[in-house]
Amino acid sequence: MTNALSTLLDTADAILADGATGTNLFNMGLQSGDAPELWNVEAPDKIRALYRGSVEAGSDLFLTNTFGGTAARLKLHDAQNRVAELNRVGAELGREVADAAGRPVVVAGSVGPTGEIMQPVGSLSHADAVEMFHEQAEALKDGGVDVLWLETISAPEEFRAAAEAFALADMPWCGTMSFDTAGRTMMGVTSADLAQLVETLPNPPVAFGANCGTGASDILRTVLGFAAQGTERPLISKGNAGIPKYVDGHIHYDGTPELMGQYAVMARDSGARIIGGCCGTMPAHLRKMRAALDSVARGDRPTLEQITDALGPFSSASDGTGDDAGAPERRTRRRRRA
Repeated sequence: MTNALSTLLDTADAILADGATGTNLFNMGLQSGDAPELWNVEAPDKIRALYRGSVEAGSDLFLTNTFGGTAARLKLHDAQNRVAELNRVGAELGREVADAAGRPVVVAGSVGPTGEIMQPVGSLSHADAVEMFHEQAEALKDGGVDVLWLETISAPEEFRAAAEAFALADMPWCGTMSFDTAGRTMMGVTSADLAQLVETLPNPPVAFGANCGTGASDILRTVLGFAAQGTERPLISKGNAGIPKYVDGHIHYDGTPELMGQYAVMARDSGARIIGGCCGTMPAHLRKMRAALDSVARGDRPTLEQITDALGPFSSASDGTGDDAGAPERRTRRRRRA
C-alpha cells in the first residue's frame, strides 16, 4: 500500500519521529488525571504548539494527541460519546500543522491500549476491542492522518484486534509494544514474539517496534532483538529520555539532549528506520537527535557493551529471550505514555 510514510521510507535513511506528548502537555498546564484528548477541543492552540514543537525541531513524523482516544479510555472522563469528535479534531490540527511545514511531514494517528484486559484473562472480548479500535481509526482517518500508529501495547490479543480494526478502516498502520518488564511486555511478549506476530497478521504493519519502556539502553537491546529475527520490515524505536526520577514533587527524566543524540545514532545503527522519543523527550532532545542523525555517518551495529558504555546500564540482566531469562526485575510500572 502506497502511503506518505512508505514514500518517506523509500527516500530517507532514517526518519525522525516526535517526542513525548504528556511531558510537553504537562509543561503547558495539563493536570495529572486530566484527559489530554479534551484539549483538542478546549485548547487547540496548545495542541498546535505541541505538534509544531516537533516539526520545528526537525521531526519527519509526529503523533496526534489521541493516545487515550478509545471509548474505554474516554469513559474514565465521561467522554465515551465523543470518540469521533476528539479524534477527528486531534487529527485535523495535526494535518493543519503538517501541511504548513513546507516539507513532507507524516501525521500518525496515535492509538493507545484500551486499558482493559482481554479474554480469556479479562472481560474484554475480541469483537468489542475491534469495535472500539475501529471507531477511533475511522475518526482519525476522517481527520486526515496519513497512517495509524498503535503504541504502548503489551498483549498480543490487543495488537491483533487493532490490526483487524485498521483493516476495516482501510488504513496503513504501524505498531509498537512497550518492553518494560525485564525485556518483555507486561503480558510476557518478547522482541522475538512481536517480530513473529506481525508476520502472522493478514494486514501487517508498515513498520513495527518498541516505545516507552525503561530507558534508552533497554530499548536498543530490544531493537537488536527484532533485527536478530531477520525481519525485513522497518523497525521503530521510540525510547524514553533516560530514567524517571522524582525530584521536588515532580517526575523528571535524566536523559540529556546529548544522550538522546547518541541514542538516535545507535538506534539507527541497531537497525531502526523510524527513531523518536517517548516520555521526557522534549524539542531540545529532538534537535540534538536530528543533528546527530544528519551529521554522524552510519556505523556498525553496536554491541551490548557499547550501548551501556554510551547510554548507561540495562535495567535487567536479560532481554527476556534467552535461557537466563528469570523473574522480571521491575524498575518502573507502565504508565500512560507521557
